[in-house]
Amino acid sequence: MSFTENSKLKENKKSLNFIEEIVENDLREGKNGGRVQTRFPPEPNGYLHIGHAKAICLDFGIAEKYGGICNLRFDDTNPVKEDVEYVDSIMEDIRWLGFQWENVYYASDYFQQLWDFAVKLIKEGKAYVDEQSAEEIAKQKGTPTQPGINSPYRDRPVEESLELFYKMNSGEIPEGKMVLRAKIDMSSPNMHLRDPIMYRIIHLPHHRTGTKWKAYPMYDFAHGQCDYFEGVTHSLCTLEFVPHRPLYDWFIDQLADGDYRPRQIEFNRLNMTYTVMSKRKLLQLVQEKRVSGWDDPRMPTLCGLRRRGYTPQSIRNFIDDIGYTRYEAIIDVSLLEHSIREDLNKKDIRVSGVLDPIKLIITNYPEGKEETVTAVNNPEDETMGTREVMFSRELWIERDDFMENPPKKYFRLTPGNEVRLKNAYIVKCTGCKKDENGNVVEVYAEYDPTTRSGMPNANRKVKGTIHWVSVPHSLDAEVRLFDRLFLAENPGEEKDKDFKELLNPNSLIVKKNCKIEMYLKDAQPFDSFQFQRIGYFNVDPDSTKDHLIFNRTVALKDSWSKIKQR
Repeated sequence: MSFTENSKLKENKKSLNFIEEIVENDLREGKNGGRVQTRFPPEPNGYLHIGHAKAICLDFGIAEKYGGICNLRFDDTNPVKEDVEYVDSIMEDIRWLGFQWENVYYASDYFQQLWDFAVKLIKEGKAYVDEQSAEEIAKQKGTPTQPGINSPYRDRPVEESLELFYKMNSGEIPEGKMVLRAKIDMSSPNMHLRDPIMYRIIHLPHHRTGTKWKAYPMYDFAHGQCDYFEGVTHSLCTLEFVPHRPLYDWFIDQLADGDYRPRQIEFNRLNMTYTVMSKRKLLQLVQEKRVSGWDDPRMPTLCGLRRRGYTPQSIRNFIDDIGYTRYEAIIDVSLLEHSIREDLNKKDIRVSGVLDPIKLIITNYPEGKEETVTAVNNPEDETMGTREVMFSRELWIERDDFMENPPKKYFRLTPGNEVRLKNAYIVKCTGCKKDENGNVVEVYAEYDPTTRSGMPNANRKVKGTIHWVSVPHSLDAEVRLFDRLFLAENPGEEKDKDFKELLNPNSLIVKKNCKIEMYLKDAQPFDSFQFQRIGYFNVDPDSTKDHLIFNRTVALKDSWSKIKQR
């Protein structure tokens, strides 16, 4: 092997995350016949959020990288919370991120196999039916430093447990009256091994199996066995499942009858500032109408991010940048915002949009005259070409782009000051008109006809450039400015406050009277653009042909805002 080849090999080795290193080592050792098979196992009890995107990218990415397969498996073991609506949304989100599963499975596909396995454990004296209440069972489990106490039903005869187990599923036994527990070790230092519950009774129809089952398996019992039934080689979970792994392995030990074994590997979950990732808390926000729905653009759900204008590539780049470790951390949401800025900067057409319009009248520009100026669609990609934009005597500009008595380092329109109108002329402000309340309603300026962009005198230096929209060639639009949903950096961890008390009252500001250039008249839902000097925006699905609505995906880096904050 040459030095160059060896260097490349070492460089590639450094770039591997710890999970890839485990997978490559397993392949070298020929484990599980040299196969790589993963699964993404969401519970269909809510919409996927950015945290799930991390698991999706890992589960599907590992399979793709090593020539394996990844299945989608719905963990539908609790009919109380599950719904077909969530199943459909999960599938849509995975496809949107750019992944495709090999097969679709449900934990309910394995209900009979799980039942048969539970019966086997009862017959082997490794499981029993317990008739204590949940409170009694919890009390007898002890503490991490104090051993548990055996249930009075732990040694009940096998035949009796079998009979009761069948009754649990026949509908004869009320909910909460009894459970099936594994018989492992009530003195184990690992609390999960202290005779964990395998089955409980739920008298609700299941969205797939109807009323066939009344006894439903617990996640810890179903999860590893479903992995085994499917042939999963690497079961990737977040770090909270580390203490569950001995139980995962114990059940597999009772089930496996050959060399094949799935392996559970844990990685850090995604926690992000100014965000909550709990599906329970997100559901509260939806149910209490604190947000407009699961796809509200302020939500961390994938459908919310999609509606806000985030791209699949930006999310995948973000996940790739933060990586996978064995240590929990909180990621700054600004890293996600940086990722979408980078992605959209390369692909979005630059357009003009004025969010808080005030009229600029160029008094020495001939009345009735109109002309076109050339605008570059995207300076980052010359293949995107140019377009013609209409220019006229009356223009809409941002109200913030004019000040009568400006502070230092204000280089926009002010009496006697010159600015360049983007892609057009240099103008000098000559004054303004106010209403009876002292509010500026019109700004006046004169233009230098020799300074049009592209002319020899266009290179004359001025310190400020502002954007504009021609009044007779503008469209009305509604613009929704979204900000972070919470005021607290870590709202889920504020012990002395309800997380809903930390909601940002200014997380949504709606601007009704915005002006945009005519180029956008045929924009379709989810089309994305950069509004020059303001930010990245996309067309909201609420838009109609006669009423365009734009969502701000993310603001541009604004040096003037920083100056104002000093």
